[in-house]
Amino acid sequence: MSWVAWVAVVAGVLALVAVGLGLWVWQQQRRLRAGLAGSAPAVAAAAQQPPGQLVAFVANPSKPDVAELRAAVRKAASEQYLPEPMWLETTVEDPGVGQARQAVEAGADLVVAVGGDGTVRAVAEALAGTGVPMGLMPLGTGNLLARNLDVPLNDPLAALQLALDGTDKPIDVGWLRAERWESELDDDIAEAADDLPDDAEVPRDHIFLVIAGLGFDAAMVADTDDNLKAKVGWIAYFMAGVRHLHGRRLRIRLTLDDQPVQQLRARSLLIGNCGKLPGGITLLPDAILDDGVLDIAAIDTRGGIAGWAQLFGEVVLQGVGVRNDLPAKMGRIDHSRARSVRIVVPGGEHVQVDGDIVGRASEVTARVDPGALVVRVAG
Repeated sequence: MSWVAWVAVVAGVLALVAVGLGLWVWQQQRRLRAGLAGSAPAVAAAAQQPPGQLVAFVANPSKPDVAELRAAVRKAASEQYLPEPMWLETTVEDPGVGQARQAVEAGADLVVAVGGDGTVRAVAEALAGTGVPMGLMPLGTGNLLARNLDVPLNDPLAALQLALDGTDKPIDVGWLRAERWESELDDDIAEAADDLPDDAEVPRDHIFLVIAGLGFDAAMVADTDDNLKAKVGWIAYFMAGVRHLHGRRLRIRLTLDDQPVQQLRARSLLIGNCGKLPGGITLLPDAILDDGVLDIAAIDTRGGIAGWAQLFGEVVLQGVGVRNDLPAKMGRIDHSRARSVRIVVPGGEHVQVDGDIVGRASEVTARVDPGALVVRVAG
């Protein structure tokens, strides 16, 4: 074969290779354009997805393991593609009211109270009426609201997941006001919520979510040793209560809504929004967090230890749905319900709200604010 023929053959082969390369490039370009066209709606849809919820944490730094929890919170938020969470710590001057208000102003979709009952009260004080839900990471001794909402008590990360994934539930809020002797009350939460001097005689609203009370229960709280409470938890309250078993019975003038004034004798008068207490005790079995009323319990005993023993039996029985309505009892709990309550105790008496002792007062009123607070609960 002449060299001319060889050149013709090589030229033909090169031409075929060129055509093949051209066809391959053309096919790749078609596939690329098809891929881009198909991904464009997905990219647009992703761009239209709403951003993840902004979560703010109001944490009491005095509680154990808070520093470690902060790292765990950031990790959980990152794993769930949430924005960087806000972390705001309480101070001696402000136990959480200002921090929760700051979170709301920053656009937080959820504010989580990290601490005990005091931190919960402070965050609720700021969130009530805003519609912004409150989550709970309980780290306290009583953890009263968490118990009544069935929030995990010994697993902060499980409580965190519930706060992130749970359902919003409006609940009632209770407000207690000292009509006389307000200046003798010392409630950091109520004081942080307004601009009045701490010792102002102007009546303040003191928030409670579980139970407020006067008498034996408040004296028990006031006498509980903080060091012992840190060691043995809620049992310290009962150990303090033993020292007040022989305390005086109160003379109480009680007014429920617009009803006539009642005169009664009692060891303790409780105003409840819900009724579960530590130790598996249900003190107010009819109290429901979202029923728009307060449950009032007048607790009385006579006959020393025998009366208290009978009273304890009453509490246990009513917790399982059994009521003993016999009139001649040494230990008894009389229940009633109302939207507003007025209590007058001549000489004054200790007052507590959700386990926080706030001082002494001789006349207090309480009212319910139906559905004022939104909380995150299990769906």
